[in-house]
Amino acid sequence: MSEFFSPYDADRPLMLKCSCGRDHSAADHQAELSAEAAAATLRQRSLTSEFEAYSNEFIEATLVKALFPQDALRRRFLRAVGKGTAMAAISSVLPVASLQAMAQEAGKGGSNLEKKDLKIGFIPITCATPLIMAHPLGFYKQQGLNVEVTKTAGWALIRDKMINKEYDATHFLSPMPLAISMGLGANATPMNVATIQNVNGQAITLSLKHKDNRDPKNWKGFKFAVPFEYSMHNFLLRYYLAEAGLNPDTDVQIRVVPPAEMVANLRAGNLDGFLGPDPFNQRAVFEEVGFIHLLTKDLWNGHPCCAFGTSTEFIQKNPNTFAALYRAVLTSAAMARDPKNRELIAKVIAPQAYLNQPEVVLQQVLTGKFADGLGNIRTVPDRADFDPMPWQSMAVWMLTQMQRWGYIKGEVDYKQIAEKVFLLTDAKKQMKALDQKVPDGAYPKFTIMGKEFDAAKASAYAKSFAISKAA
Repeated sequence: MSEFFSPYDADRPLMLKCSCGRDHSAADHQAELSAEAAAATLRQRSLTSEFEAYSNEFIEATLVKALFPQDALRRRFLRAVGKGTAMAAISSVLPVASLQAMAQEAGKGGSNLEKKDLKIGFIPITCATPLIMAHPLGFYKQQGLNVEVTKTAGWALIRDKMINKEYDATHFLSPMPLAISMGLGANATPMNVATIQNVNGQAITLSLKHKDNRDPKNWKGFKFAVPFEYSMHNFLLRYYLAEAGLNPDTDVQIRVVPPAEMVANLRAGNLDGFLGPDPFNQRAVFEEVGFIHLLTKDLWNGHPCCAFGTSTEFIQKNPNTFAALYRAVLTSAAMARDPKNRELIAKVIAPQAYLNQPEVVLQQVLTGKFADGLGNIRTVPDRADFDPMPWQSMAVWMLTQMQRWGYIKGEVDYKQIAEKVFLLTDAKKQMKALDQKVPDGAYPKFTIMGKEFDAAKASAYAKSFAISKAA
């Protein structure tokens, strides 16, 4: 009896729930203990010299990749200018100037930080994994920061709390900072994407009643959900439907539904399907109300979904704090990218304070070994990944889709907006000062459903679709 209840203990309330005296179930208590043990193991791994070297190299490699997405260009540049000159240019990458020195200082109390107490918002989905796990693993504290990560009910609330400065930084859907900066759906407030939180990690999930109706050409009249208008979910679903010949504005209904309510709406028959974030695709399978029709990586392998960002004003007023925050999140991303950590990470983020999901659901998402709801066990290791690079060509693609579907009217200066919002690098400026040839590394090409996207031809791309709202 004592494992669960203490009816004769005067110091504990008798709630018929947990023996620890807190108002939660014994199962929740065990989940918390499991999460604490997993976090302790991951913290141990993070304190090894091996992980420290790996993390530092990961961050530096991330910066070099920002400048040189094509390895041949990187090698030519290094041969031309030498390692010293190249490192001098790369050391000025925003926002990572002197991060290594800053890390040393942070460990001594972070006296150079403009603001130490920070509030960061997140939506409880696996996309936010690096931002969330940086808290229990102590990565924020290692940078001298006292961070409160705050679970938030929906994306509109995230937007409002950032505009009202209630949050210092936040988990964003990648298109949101573009929309907010442009004044779409809210007062224009300059925002920045510092890192992409996750790539891939989404799916189209359908109700079980559609097991034998897998051809999207037959989905006229379907009711779908996406988490927000300015989301990759919305843009990828629209793209997929339009490629099948359906007009997403007239042939189907697309509703905005908070991720946590998607499975319940699927069960109730209010939806035929959704393109949503994990873990809710896998949760629909777990609850036996839906099946995974396809992973979004099958539409665009490596596509961005969520991001970590803040306001331009915050960065300008708190550059050292922002750099420390950036380093903490990148360190967390470095750990999340390593497959051997994924099962432990699922334990860390499963409890109520974070995702409040069954651990088995999160393990299936993060490890990529999962039941698809159709009787199959699939193995897709990169179902979800955590590449942090905020390529500006990603931003340009999002802008073309905003224009395509009428969220933006008229002509768009794609590059100007992308470079203001997606903080890839200002090293180009330093390289010019050193009289070095500046690589055009911010705009790699991507392939979406077999069609190449070249940001240099964005205007023609936006106008090339047969189904579109663009005039």
